Amino acid sequence: MDIMADILSVARDGAGKTEIVCKTKLNFTRLKGYIAYLEAKGLLENIGSVYKSTEKGKEFLRDYQKVKDDLRT
Repeated sequence: MDIMADILSVARDGAGKTEIVCKTKLNFTRLKGYIAYLEAKGLLENIGSVYKSTEKGKEFLRDYQKVKDDLRT
């Protein structure tokens, strides 16, 4: 789940595959699988060569961060 959250975070305002690979330290093959999954779930959208978190993806990130924060306290 951390990897998916990282991808959505990088793509929050739009990012290309290379930027996502560099910031998440994934390779292109692994990223391709995650992108397909996130798009299928409606969390990520492709606009030309840019990937962007959808509103549903941003909501997931907020909820995910809240759970992580709650577990730390």
